[in-house]
Amino acid sequence: MADQSDQQLMVRIQQGDRRAIEYVIDRYQRALYNFAYRFLNDGDAAADIVQHTFIQLFTHIQDLRADEGLKPWLFRVARHRCLDEIRRQRTTAFSQLATDDDEGGSPLDYYADPTPLPDDLAEREDLQQILAEAIASLPAKYREVVALRYTADLSFAEIGAVLGIPEATAKTQFHRAKPLLRAFLRARGITQSV
Repeated sequence: MADQSDQQLMVRIQQGDRRAIEYVIDRYQRALYNFAYRFLNDGDAAADIVQHTFIQLFTHIQDLRADEGLKPWLFRVARHRCLDEIRRQRTTAFSQLATDDDEGGSPLDYYADPTPLPDDLAEREDLQQILAEAIASLPAKYREVVALRYTADLSFAEIGAVLGIPEATAKTQFHRAKPLLRAFLRARGITQSV
C-alpha cells in the first residue's frame, strides 16, 4: 500500500478496507503529532488531537471528495482542534482564576511568565526542545506555517490549503519567519542555520 496515493487510500477506506485505515494512520500519525505538539507544546494534548483528528476522518470519510486531498484535510482538522484546545485552556484558566481570587488581586497576576529562565536554557541540550521554543516564539501566523513546513513536511500549496491562504502567502510567511527563528537560535548560542 506504500505506493498508493492518498486518493486511492480514501477510496479503499470508503469501501471499508481496514488495512487502508491502518496505513493512513501509520502514514500521518507522527506528522500530525509533531504538528500538534509544536502548536500546543503539550504531548498529551497533541496525542488527543491526533486521536480526535482520525476519529473525525473516519466518521466523515464518506463525505470527503478524492480531489480535496487527504493530507491537507487532516492538517486542517488538527489545526482547528489545536485552536479549540487553546481557546478551552484560556477559558478554563481565566474562569478558575476569577473564582479562586480570594486575595483581591487581579486574575492576571497569577499567570506565570512562560519564558524560560537563562539557567534553564543553558542546561538544555535537546535541540528539538529549543526548536520547539523557537517556533512557539513566533507570531501565530508564522508559527502555523513553520510548524506545518518543518514538522509535517507539507508543501507550500498544502500549507495554503490547510490554512485557507494562497500558496504565495504561505511561502512569504515562511520566509519572513526564518530570520526570527535565526535570531531566537542565535540568542541561545546556536549557530545552525534554519
